[in-house]
Formats: sequence, C-alpha cells, structure tokens
Amino acid sequence: MGRKGSPRSPQAEGGSRAASPPSSPPLSPLWALPEELLLLICSYLDVQALGRLGQVCRRLRFLSSRDLLWRRIARGCLNSGFTQLGTDLAAGIPVKERVKVSRNWRHGRCRRETVLKWKRNLMPWMELDGEYLYLSQAENIQAYQLCPDGTGLQRHPQAIFSGHQEDVCRFVLVNSHIVSGGGDGNIVLHKIHGSYSVKFSAHEQEVNCVDFQGGLVVSGSRDRTAKVWSLSAGRVGQCLHTVQTEDRVWSIAISPLLSSFVTGTACCGHTSPLRIWDFESGQLLTCLGTDFHRGAGVLDVFYETPSLLLSCGYDTYIRYWDIRTSTRKCVREWEEPHDSALYCIRSDGNHMIASGSSYYGVVRLWDKRQTRCLQSFHLSSPTSSPVYCLRFSTTHLYAALASALHVLDFTAP
Repeated sequence: MGRKGSPRSPQAEGGSRAASPPSSPPLSPLWALPEELLLLICSYLDVQALGRLGQVCRRLRFLSSRDLLWRRIARGCLNSGFTQLGTDLAAGIPVKERVKVSRNWRHGRCRRETVLKWKRNLMPWMELDGEYLYLSQAENIQAYQLCPDGTGLQRHPQAIFSGHQEDVCRFVLVNSHIVSGGGDGNIVLHKIHGSYSVKFSAHEQEVNCVDFQGGLVVSGSRDRTAKVWSLSAGRVGQCLHTVQTEDRVWSIAISPLLSSFVTGTACCGHTSPLRIWDFESGQLLTCLGTDFHRGAGVLDVFYETPSLLLSCGYDTYIRYWDIRTSTRKCVREWEEPHDSALYCIRSDGNHMIASGSSYYGVVRLWDKRQTRCLQSFHLSSPTSSPVYCLRFSTTHLYAALASALHVLDFTAP
C-alpha cells in the first residue's frame, strides 16, 4: 500500500505519454511568403506605416528598411537625391535616411553655423565636389575639405588655385578641372590633381560668367559679348565664336546636350534677357519670354535637363522654362515675397529650389508643387548682404555672403 502523499505516476494522472519540453510558438504565416511578395505588400505602405512595421521585430526592421521600398517615397520628397527621371545622385546614403532628412528640409529644421569669415567684402562663388568645397576669395580659389562626420569643413584650405590679377567673378568645376573668369578679363584653367594650368586673355572687360563642358568653354562679359573657346589639345584658348549680346552678360550655361548655350543679360527693354545660341554656328536660336520689364537682368541660370531650365534675377522672379512647349512664356514662376533681387538659384533636379536674395542674406526653399515659399533663413542680420552663391547636398546647404560662409546642417535640427 502506497505511502500517503507520495508522488503519482503520469499513468496515474490519466495520460499514457511521457512528459515533453514546451514547444516554440509556430512561425507566422507571413514568413512563409517569398521575399518578393513581402516587398510587394510593403510597397503599398506609407512612411508612417513603414516606420511602425520596423518596430515590430528585427526581421521586419530589416525588411522595412530596404531601399527598394523607400525609393518610391523618396522621389516625392524634397532633396532626397533623386532627379525627375529617377537618377540617384546620392547612391551611397540609405534611402530611408534621406527621407528622414528630407522632412527637416521641408519643415526648416536645421543647425546654423558660420564656418568661415574674411575681413573685406567680396562677391564669392563656390562649387561642391564630393569631399571638398571650392570657394573663390578675391583673386584665388581655395579648396576646403568637408569634415567626414558632417560637422562642417576644415578651416584651412587644402589647396589654393591662383592666376588672376583681379577678383574671380565665377568659376565652374567639371571633370577635375576648374575654369574661372576674372575681373582682369582672363580665363584660367586649372587641373585639380596636378600642376597644369592655362591662362589666356578672353574679354576686354571682366568675365562675369563661365561654363565648361566637353572641352568647350563659354564666357560672358561686361563688354556685351559671349564667346565660345576650345580647350582641346593644340587649340587651347582659341576663340571659336563671338556673340554680340547687346547687353552685359551676367550668367551663362551650356545645355547638357552640348548643342546650345543660354545667356542671361541685362535687359534694356528692347529684347529678352534670356537667349539661346547655337554652339556650332554661334547664331541666335530663340529668345525666352516676352514680358520682362526694363532692367530685369538675369543673374543666374540653371539647366535641369536639356529642355528644362531655371532663371532668376533683378525682377524678383524665379522662372521655370520648358523649351519643348513654349519659348514665349515660362511654364511656372515664383515671386520673391519681399521684392528682393535674386542673385543665385539651384535645384535638386526634382521638386526643390533654393534661392539667394539680395538683402539680409535670405535663403529660401521652394517646392515646385506649391506657389509660395516653403521656408526662409536670414543669415546676415542686422548687416545686409546678398547671398552671392549657394550650393547644397542632401544634408547641408552652403551660402556665400559678402564676408562669411554659412552652413545649414539639416541632419541635426
């Protein structure tokens, strides 16, 4: 007879099977689906839903962070690195991170810093190229290395390019070459990674603007001419065409197809300040617009595609031109709200435009899908200074004023 209180056998509990360890919970039917189908399902989610999905587990966080899912969203965002045609200009940065930073651009959340100052007032110009920012200061162009952690740039230049006797007016950076025009009427060509440089006399007065593509340089001057120059071997500095523009040339740009170039001039009332010229013959192809008032000089032009370009100037308007549809009227325009001249303009190639005004260092961000200014930043109060040049990446905007270089960091609001 068993002792009272002794343990009972499993059979005595009414079960004939031996005890087994607890089994793991069954996998969700979701993971039985192929990855291609999972990505297709996730592609219908918006930003908020994708973000919440990534908080469920590690596997879903990895899945919901795929560039494939965020690319569609990024193409509708401001300055996310995608052009209208879908070209990715910032392939090294995860698309999800770019979408996050894009929200800071839209809402104007950024950290401002003055990274460089100089003692006398200048009219600086600059270009961005990967890890370096090139800035004209008086008669020199200086190359500053950007900090790898995105905190700004090194205060001492890594290289200095000289050759002008007077201030550099504008320069371009193409294929590791710098081409600059100066107040001395000369054009100077530098090879960035080497000691090669060429200098030649180009205009009777200062060279206000230059552009360089495919071994050809176009220049515009106060002497009311635009010229086409060859930089090919054996013909360096040879003038191919001289165009009489009738007005001072303030801006110039070569079409991406290398078939034509556009000049922006002062407007004396008798003709349009925006004209497109043939590269081969130097003949006038067309004038853009008919409603410019007297004095409405074009200070900056920018090609987005071979048929789409932006212009801005003294009449306070940003104009968007599509030469496939009409050369008489722009397809869209935005007016600077404080009636200030616009010195410079830049586009992300998709939805965003950045402009620099002539008073109080005002930088404005515009969304092409809206009629009003999206955000504005005052960089030089109380001393008034134009924004002579601006450039931006997907994370930072650089603005050159008369006596300082400012940076807006949109990764750290």
